[in-house]
Amino acid sequence: MNSSKQAIELEEKYGAHNYHPLPVVLSRGEGVFLWDVEGEKYYDFLSAYSAVNQGHCHPRIKEALIEQAGTLTLTSRAFYNNILGPFERYITSYFGFDMVLPMNTGAEGVETALKIARKWGYEKKGIVENEAVIIVAENNFHGRTTTVISFSNDENARKNFGPYTPGFAKIPYDDIPALENALKDQHVVAFLVEPIQGEAGVYTPAEDYIRKVSEACKKANVLFIADEIQTGIARTGSLLAVCGNCSCEGHCEQQPSYTKPDMLILGKAISGGFYPVSAVLADEDVMSVIRPGQHGSTFGGNPLGVKVAMTALEVVRDERLALNARKLGVIFRQRMQVLVDQYSILKLVRGKGLLNAVVVNDTEESSTAWDMCVALKDNGLLAKPTHGNIIRFAPPLVMTEEQLHECCDIIEKVVKDFSK
Repeated sequence: MNSSKQAIELEEKYGAHNYHPLPVVLSRGEGVFLWDVEGEKYYDFLSAYSAVNQGHCHPRIKEALIEQAGTLTLTSRAFYNNILGPFERYITSYFGFDMVLPMNTGAEGVETALKIARKWGYEKKGIVENEAVIIVAENNFHGRTTTVISFSNDENARKNFGPYTPGFAKIPYDDIPALENALKDQHVVAFLVEPIQGEAGVYTPAEDYIRKVSEACKKANVLFIADEIQTGIARTGSLLAVCGNCSCEGHCEQQPSYTKPDMLILGKAISGGFYPVSAVLADEDVMSVIRPGQHGSTFGGNPLGVKVAMTALEVVRDERLALNARKLGVIFRQRMQVLVDQYSILKLVRGKGLLNAVVVNDTEESSTAWDMCVALKDNGLLAKPTHGNIIRFAPPLVMTEEQLHECCDIIEKVVKDFSK
């Protein structure tokens, strides 16, 4: 490809227009950096929506991919393979669950969890078939499948894709009284929720929200399903967001801040950006409702994907990425708060670990946040708006403190320029 202009023209002509990318054409990545086809270098402050927490093209994960790709890539689940069992043992031990159901994409993980929850409701809780209700939070983002958009309140994702799948009830996020009221419905089988709502603008709930969610669900005999596709794998400064303020690099059920969900959905950084891998974890009482032929995927649990995932998880632990995310996240929010206090174009900064956002002091319909992201690109930093007036900042977790300060200097320069 000779130029960015040519690459963009090809995508516009031959590709469905289902995304609105920033005008940059990337051709190479390493660690926290990306390069475009003209050779310009950028700091990555999106991490492929937190899929490359371990940094771009991590050498250990790359070697695992190459080795397995030359040995065995796919058998389907018609046969056993020699990598899946060790992966299942590894990941269940890593996160403290009895069993795992491996899939490919985050949306598949969500769909898997929904099916398991409904089946559990009918077979274990005794709800009449086809009457199960799953509670979700307003402004959620769990993917874009037909089922998931059925309980989204993003009209852009919903409009003209109906009829919608029934069986869902929406309540406000970070509202325990609303949850407790919804749980009075005897048909409820589960509450699906993001510990931090990433796509909604890195909306961070009250410190005790997840603990109270778990307590309310247990009291009502309802499954608490944590969607940690974006918040998991050290992104928020802990191995999982449900770990609270625990800085352990692995399973830590004994820690007082840890709140164990009944089901955990993982994706994105579970494979370090090398291969689509997702997983649903649960204890045997829940997972045992799935029997042969009732759910699966040709690629789910394939040797290549699970080998990559095991190595990606080893990197997170060995390089203590949760601890680094925790430390750098504090520094980043302090630097951003100074800008919020000084410049009226910014309203607030929020987040946890290295999943953060700044809210631009303009309407969702305005182009200010987009224009600021274009200016950031022109200054060597890649970020993307969400919900119109919010800019999400989520660099790879291998970033150093020196690099973070350099990035904050770039952001400060752009904020100053837009404040003139």
